[in-house]
Amino acid sequence: MYLGPNLGLTIIRTRHSIRQYKDEPIEEKIIQNALDCARLAPTARNEQPWLFGVVRDKETLAKIAGLADHGKFIAGAQVCFAVFGKRDAKYYLEDCSAATTQLILGLWAYGIGSCWVAGEKKDYAEDVRALLGVPEEYSLVSLLPAGYPKELTLAEKKDLDDLVFRERYSGN
Repeated sequence: MYLGPNLGLTIIRTRHSIRQYKDEPIEEKIIQNALDCARLAPTARNEQPWLFGVVRDKETLAKIAGLADHGKFIAGAQVCFAVFGKRDAKYYLEDCSAATTQLILGLWAYGIGSCWVAGEKKDYAEDVRALLGVPEEYSLVSLLPAGYPKELTLAEKKDLDDLVFRERYSGN
């Protein structure tokens, strides 16, 4: 079996969090394609309980940055996606997390960096929901500021052997 170069694996293996962005606009077609990747994420019972917000307005980005305790860099993004899940869907958190991941990878396929900023269980979640005019039936799961990276550095990750067990965990 040939296991040579694979674009999908390259995208996944090189993705990392980006918090500083160039002042360069992102084409609408790229945003649409990345959102389509999110839309196609796995979802329990095919519920698709998500709602995706796209924020480009600099004033609104600054307001979101002011609300998010660990997301001040959102103000410098070219776009910020807000992923919401229907509160009454049993697995909205898992489903919307899968959609967020696919959105991240869809963006990175075009060289657009992003950084997952928590929404679920954060004190500012309701304020962001209200700011964006999203109905109360939805809960903020994640914020995803994005843009072309100012610089590329790969974060160090733990070794795979330190994270995997086979069949039954026996301790390390």
